[in-house]
Amino acid sequence: MSYTGIDLFAGGGGTTLGAKGAGVNIIWAANHKKAVVEAHEMNHPETDHACQDLQQADWSQVPKHDILFASPCCQGHSDASGLRKKTIYAYLSRSTAWAVVSCLEAHRSPVAIIENIERFLDWALFPAWKAAMSALNYSISINVVNAADLGIPQSRVRLFIVATQSKNPIQLDLPKHDHKAATSFLDLNFDNHEWDLVENRVDKTKMRVKNGRADFGEVFLDAAYGTERSGRSIHKPLGTVTTVNKHSLVMGDYIRPLTIKELAAAQTFPHDYYWPKGKTITKEMIGNAVPPEMSKKMTLATLQEI
Repeated sequence: MSYTGIDLFAGGGGTTLGAKGAGVNIIWAANHKKAVVEAHEMNHPETDHACQDLQQADWSQVPKHDILFASPCCQGHSDASGLRKKTIYAYLSRSTAWAVVSCLEAHRSPVAIIENIERFLDWALFPAWKAAMSALNYSISINVVNAADLGIPQSRVRLFIVATQSKNPIQLDLPKHDHKAATSFLDLNFDNHEWDLVENRVDKTKMRVKNGRADFGEVFLDAAYGTERSGRSIHKPLGTVTTVNKHSLVMGDYIRPLTIKELAAAQTFPHDYYWPKGKTITKEMIGNAVPPEMSKKMTLATLQEI
């Protein structure tokens, strides 16, 4: 059976790419940023696109579909947003989740797959949001999944809410895969890159590198997260890719940030995927994206149950 889908808050296109890999034809996708929509259209020219604030969307202009995919803004729920959580912007970003309810009210899509971070469940309005979904006769399946457990070379814990017009929530069968190491995408050729000396970095970085060298030897990963005190083995999955590149490769006394190519590969985007020329917008798109392989496996698991 063939399925059609739409992708709300489409971003870098990871959800679309994964859904297509699972056999779903994504017929419409939208985001509020022009550069993001243009890049998505370059990668998915067969899909109709809209550049608009989805909280103001006219859902009558959206084609009929079988599956709604959505990744509402997560920054307002995330610790990574820091003080921004307390701003008006943060509250507005959380409210993007209501666009999902509005679209489902208009279209009564048989299935919806909504991706966010786990702290979405702690949102003060989550009970009201869930009640609204229930009022539309959707049963809610809550799934917290680490991308690494799906064979993706990155530790990335995400929430997937699968809404179905069924009496009870569906139960997804997600077999765990062996973890894939960062060496699967890292370029360990020293000559291909521009390096900096570790001694030129700030004290916190030098401390992490010192500890990382004691733990892992001369070649390892450094992650500039506030809680990190050491390095990470290149033989384990990378830590979570974010919108700002926090990951660096250390080789002896030298250090360099991971390249866009490496970050995209850690997210399981293909090597020939199109990205904008601007590095800032590209890193933002990659960091915000759902890993295509994660989207594919979540979609396949859903299709098996409907």
